[in-house]
Amino acid sequence: MKQILEAILAADTTAEDYAALELPETYRGVTVRKDEADMFEGLPSSEKDPRMSLHVDEVPLPELGPGEAYVAVMASAINYNTVWTSIFEPLSTFGFLERYGRTSPLAKRHDLPYHVVGSDLAGVVLKTGAGVHMWQPGDEVVAHCLSVELESPDGHGDTMLDPEQRIWGFETNFGGLAEIALVKSNQLMPKPDHLTWEEASSPGLVNSTAYRQLVSRNGAGMKQGDNVLIWGASGGLGGYATQFALNGGATPVCVVSSEDKAEICRKMGAELVINRREEDFRFWKDEQTQDQKEWRRFGKRIRELTGGEDVDIVFEHPGRETFGASVFAARKGGTIVTCASTSGFMHEYDNRYLWMNLKRIIGSHFANYREAWEANRLIAKGAIHPTLSRSYAMEEVGQAAYDVHKNLHQGKVGVLCLAPEEGLGVRDLEKRAAHLDQINRFRGI
Repeated sequence: MKQILEAILAADTTAEDYAALELPETYRGVTVRKDEADMFEGLPSSEKDPRMSLHVDEVPLPELGPGEAYVAVMASAINYNTVWTSIFEPLSTFGFLERYGRTSPLAKRHDLPYHVVGSDLAGVVLKTGAGVHMWQPGDEVVAHCLSVELESPDGHGDTMLDPEQRIWGFETNFGGLAEIALVKSNQLMPKPDHLTWEEASSPGLVNSTAYRQLVSRNGAGMKQGDNVLIWGASGGLGGYATQFALNGGATPVCVVSSEDKAEICRKMGAELVINRREEDFRFWKDEQTQDQKEWRRFGKRIRELTGGEDVDIVFEHPGRETFGASVFAARKGGTIVTCASTSGFMHEYDNRYLWMNLKRIIGSHFANYREAWEANRLIAKGAIHPTLSRSYAMEEVGQAAYDVHKNLHQGKVGVLCLAPEEGLGVRDLEKRAAHLDQINRFRGI
């Protein structure tokens, strides 16, 4: 790996130099192990510790297939799917790998007793497989996490509907929390050249997810003037939703859990902020019963901020804890668009507020290539900015995932893989200088 890193850090390395590099037989990757999948059995989610289950292992370099690429990973990031993988919830990801392995001889590579995780990366193409023409060794890239086969007609209108659609690094192996990643070539996008490696790696999954969920016609189709309620508005997903609302002429109503997080939203330009802990919103009386008086108090608070208007769109991702309040809070004819469910997958709401008020619930999951490309293009143009708050060394990945699991983070949490330090990888100094204030602001500084 030393020669690969030296080539990336050198200023004069050519595409021919990259193509001539000898690839290693093994590389370091962050893994969970199949024989440890029962290690947290019987424990509540809150007590499951990613620091115990995530390992940095030396693993064999997988075979390169047609339409694929090896990427030297300079930096990656933590997503909530990495937390789920690390605590083996809602089920072990080894079931995903086993099912994928049965689909074809080439897919069998993914069914292993270890799972190299991670659904983000920024790095450099090292080698491409047969049939790849758009990308060459030496190209600086980021990757989105949609892996599709596209052998079925169902995926050709929207690739997210492909029956073999998977999330790379979660439902497939050889993910981005590693020194080398294996990706399909149609996961690659140009690295924004004014960003560092760690900044560029952090938007991929959450930025694309927020774009489809909020902006795309496959999601809520946000328009100018909309009021948008955004849960976790300073976090990895909500931070991009807040930016898309501001950038698209909508008004975000940001819900956060601390004054520090409220201040991050204000620095992004949001004016309407609800600190749900400070205002002590408790949507559940106990494990079985929601408190509709709290829904009404919440709706009243929203109208106080908006000048008497309910929200047109609710950007939902906490799930069980907030979903009843979300359905209640949307205006008549409004939209609740949902993904993730980090507080629990079993949602409960009062259907009278949905059916009698003609509201819609839309399920949204990651993004297709077009949506991911558009979301990345906005990053490259400097219209949307990374929300990275901290980067860890790869050896500290367990702590990084623990911070996300416990909601101790702000914005996105990065992981340095091959990059020896933060701050490397900027190619366009003029563009960076023009956007540095915004970059720093959106990093929560």
